[in-house]
Amino acid sequence: MVQHQLRGSLKIRDDCSFRVSQFDMLPGSDVHWWGAQASDFDNLTAGFIVSNYGLNGTYNNSTFDVHLLSNVSWSMINVLAVWDRATASDFGHVVLRKDAPASPPPPTVFENCKVLSKNFRLRWSLNVSEDSLEIGLEAATGITNYMAFGWANSSAQDSDLMIGADVVVAGFKEDGMPFVDDFFITKYSECVRNSDGVAQGVCPDSFYEGPDGVGLVNNSMLVYGHRKDGVTFVRYRRHLTKVDGKYDHPVNHSANMKVIWALGRIKPPDSINPYYLPQNHGAVNYGHLVLNVSEHVNECTGPLDAEDKEDQGLITADANVPLVVSSAPAMHYPNPPNPEKVLYINKKEAPVLRVERGVPVKFSIQAGHDVALYITSDPLGGNATTRNLTETIYAGGPEAHGVQASPTELVWAPDRNTPDHVYYHSLFDQKMGWKVEVVDGGLSDMYNNSVILDDQQVTFFWTLSKDSISIAARGEKKSGYIAIGFGSGMVNSYVYVGWIDDTGVGHVNTYWIDGKDASSIHGTQENLTHVRCKTENGIITFEFTRPLDPSCRREKRVECKNIVDPTTPLKVVWAMGAKWTDDHLTDRNMHSSTSNRAILVHLMRGSAEAEQDLLPVLAVHGFMMFVAWGILFPGGILAARYLKHLKGDGWYRIHVYLQYSGLVIVLLALLFAVAELRGFYFSSTHVKFGFATILLACIQPANAFLRPPKPANGEQASSKRVIWECFHTIVGRCAIVVGIAALFTGMKHLGDRYDVENVHGLRWAMAIWFLIGALIVIYLEYHERQRIGRQISGRGNWVLGNLEEDDSVDLLRPTRTSADKELQPSARWKSS
Repeated sequence: MVQHQLRGSLKIRDDCSFRVSQFDMLPGSDVHWWGAQASDFDNLTAGFIVSNYGLNGTYNNSTFDVHLLSNVSWSMINVLAVWDRATASDFGHVVLRKDAPASPPPPTVFENCKVLSKNFRLRWSLNVSEDSLEIGLEAATGITNYMAFGWANSSAQDSDLMIGADVVVAGFKEDGMPFVDDFFITKYSECVRNSDGVAQGVCPDSFYEGPDGVGLVNNSMLVYGHRKDGVTFVRYRRHLTKVDGKYDHPVNHSANMKVIWALGRIKPPDSINPYYLPQNHGAVNYGHLVLNVSEHVNECTGPLDAEDKEDQGLITADANVPLVVSSAPAMHYPNPPNPEKVLYINKKEAPVLRVERGVPVKFSIQAGHDVALYITSDPLGGNATTRNLTETIYAGGPEAHGVQASPTELVWAPDRNTPDHVYYHSLFDQKMGWKVEVVDGGLSDMYNNSVILDDQQVTFFWTLSKDSISIAARGEKKSGYIAIGFGSGMVNSYVYVGWIDDTGVGHVNTYWIDGKDASSIHGTQENLTHVRCKTENGIITFEFTRPLDPSCRREKRVECKNIVDPTTPLKVVWAMGAKWTDDHLTDRNMHSSTSNRAILVHLMRGSAEAEQDLLPVLAVHGFMMFVAWGILFPGGILAARYLKHLKGDGWYRIHVYLQYSGLVIVLLALLFAVAELRGFYFSSTHVKFGFATILLACIQPANAFLRPPKPANGEQASSKRVIWECFHTIVGRCAIVVGIAALFTGMKHLGDRYDVENVHGLRWAMAIWFLIGALIVIYLEYHERQRIGRQISGRGNWVLGNLEEDDSVDLLRPTRTSADKELQPSARWKSS
């Protein structure tokens, strides 16, 4: 075993095959049977695959045959290894020696194995002729924990087996070296010496004898120990019968004897107690059983799989404390095979380095000028480009070298797009460094900007890049899914939904929503990268990166229009619900809570503001326009058309006052809406109609100012006057028609934008209003025609002094001229 808890027996069957039995191994990345000339770093890395039999997955006490490749023979293989090509790692190997005596089994191999608990195993081999028992303690436990095993007092009851027990406590010291110590238990407490100098508790044998116990023989002799893949393994040897009878119990190899075991925290030596002393083992990490060491037992079928496999050398980066990078000879490199010299960080040999996204890491490089530190995607380092391989370099390079007297500082800030695993290495030599675990930090560290959306229930995070934007959304309460949308509401918006499925896997999907039911939710194919979705205590967080411009505008896909312009405020809304699925959405997937209004996110400024509720503003705007185009302007036109037969200039005054009043109200309503909307946009049909009506309304005063003079009494009107009258009449009537269209499109726009329930009724009411107006016009037009007919027939009775009535009017002057006065009835000719 070198790593990955590899164990097994190998037997060469013939010239082209071998058999592997009792094979255990934790999975790797790209694992093969591997041949090499020797077991050193250079030879193993220069080795070759010897069989097509791949080693993928976990192996539990497996037996199988392996055939060599047709072009491989045993003469080419001096070392047969289990090799991971992805990390150039040796999981374990056999050295084949020709014409040499059989070598003893590896220290990890025993004749017997018994499971004490899920994470603790006892292995042993019995040698009665030498009065020895080889014991291996193996546990998936922390590096600061102890393993204890021993024989209980034969006269003790099951409820009191610890008192008088002879146990061994094993583990690893602070310097990384294994230890084994004999302990004797006199009390359920930590080892102490009372006031009269008597030791009691769980104490080393030598502690009981005081100063005289310094030379006391430790009956347990350390043979081997390692810490691999989060598993502690210690092998020791003890005598069966030749023991100190005071603190050690003899072992009858053929008898059933009671044994006890425990796991727990260990206290390192201090100025008072120069021993590694076990602490409380907890409520579940202990037990007892009856054991006969002469009986063959093999209960261990598979490798121990620790939750934390990298704890033997883990350094967590602190943003405020530099990491000192040095180099020294390799001692216990965690990723064999290793070169002679490796990188040390804070005096730890090639540890796993854990960093947080968004938190800068500062290195003080003192490894020598022949070692240039860099962070790379290549697990071997040494610059993958020299091996014709591609790699991504995240920090460092040829200039990142220094010595203790003149260190070089390197600052690296992993971001949210940095992979979960990268590597620190020397640019010039392979495998001098090891792994970097990149974990998620706080979202506020990982993203440059954040705002809280409407109702304080969803937080929106973002970081802008040149051509992309990274986005995260976190709910502030428990939910089954969380959605954010780009738009004033969920309808007619691009929506991103994050949820966790029934298997615990997170998803992020994109949609276009054009209605209020499940059939209106349409999945899109946006180019999302670095997608993550997770839940903590029911709180969902999801993240993704997307391009600012989808770059597919020539296509007809709806998401091609989903462009994020950093210079324009982005309207963001949110929703939450109980459950979401990949497909077959129904109304049950509707949200249970949603934002009441959009938040305008200023991406470049890093700020946000609530989108104002413009419904009252636009309602007032619409009412003012209705007063102008539905009452004043039509009233002015009716006055000019049907009131001229009345005496005086009342019709003219009514016409002018109503038209100018309507124009003033129109301009005020326009300014009111533009000021609240902060701009004048021609994106809707209503705005286009409205602009046309305002243009026509403004033409009329200018047209009146340019009016040609009216003809004198009895003269024929000039062509300019005729054209002007036609133009004035046509423009006025067209303005009314277009204004009515603008009113109806405005009502539709208001309903679509704010989902006003009574818009449909208001549109019918307005239609009835204009219908009544049309009926009034028909009625007035009918009576006007009759009046004109009676007037024409009555004129035939005049002899003298019967003048034509001048219907021409000066729209700019409120009173008539002196010429007009001469045409009044008081100035008519008298008959002779």
